[in-house]
Amino acid sequence: MRFKALLLATWLAAGSLTAAGGARAQTPVPDPPPHFNAIKIVLVGDSTTAVQGGWGPSFCAKHVTSFAACINLARGGRSSGNYRTEGSWALALNEIKSGGFNDTYVLVQFGHNDQPGKPGRSTDLATEFPANLKAYVAEIRAAGAKPVLVTPLTRRQFKDGKLVDDLGPWAEATRKVAAETATPLVDLHADSSAAVQAMGAAEATRFAQSPPPAHVLEAARTGTTIAASTPAPGVAGAPTGTAPPTAQNNAAVEPMGQAKLSFDYTHLGEAGADYFAALVAADLAKVVPAVRRFLIP
Repeated sequence: MRFKALLLATWLAAGSLTAAGGARAQTPVPDPPPHFNAIKIVLVGDSTTAVQGGWGPSFCAKHVTSFAACINLARGGRSSGNYRTEGSWALALNEIKSGGFNDTYVLVQFGHNDQPGKPGRSTDLATEFPANLKAYVAEIRAAGAKPVLVTPLTRRQFKDGKLVDDLGPWAEATRKVAAETATPLVDLHADSSAAVQAMGAAEATRFAQSPPPAHVLEAARTGTTIAASTPAPGVAGAPTGTAPPTAQNNAAVEPMGQAKLSFDYTHLGEAGADYFAALVAADLAKVVPAVRRFLIP
């Protein structure tokens, strides 16, 4: 019994010394704590930036250092108009105003859902779209943050070997707003269009969320893409020799909400997100030199 009591006393004493030593080893927290030199990057836009179907996830995961917080508030199916009217912009603005960082940079990319044919989302290219972008820029600055405009990511549709540049006018309108408001511009549309044109229709299909059906890929190899929903030859509803396949109706296959995990010419899988996020990071480092040291191009 004496031996057991001695062991217990020894164990308790050792624990007390360890606790005391641990307490002595702790570094006291300064009051107030020191300021940590870090920035915040907020992404605002549609599904081609969003967490599912866009370049944003790869950008935040692979192209910023631990000294940059990266928050993706882009949402599928949103335009420069309904992103604001549904309340998403108010939520983003609260995040932008929250402070605590040396600087907050807000990347804004719209255009896909501003195009005609999307009720409740479409905006007028000549009036509403540029006015909306200017309002975002002004409100970001008023919140003490720094805006960066991003031209819309290209779609990957082709006709006779040439990329169908259906988003060109919205990209040009974004460039014009950037120039008029002295806002840094990441010209993702120009970069992505050049890259997709260079690789060709068939190679560009690898950027989608899911592989294309065999007959859709075969059509792409001819240099002209067909609607992803086109039935395979021999299936009821498939085009005949006298009725060539039609181009995809983007307004019909780009609904509100998250992008579906299926093949299309707009949304991005992992390979596509990685490829275009690298373009965004490289361009951002050029047009906003102050951010360069926080990026991994």
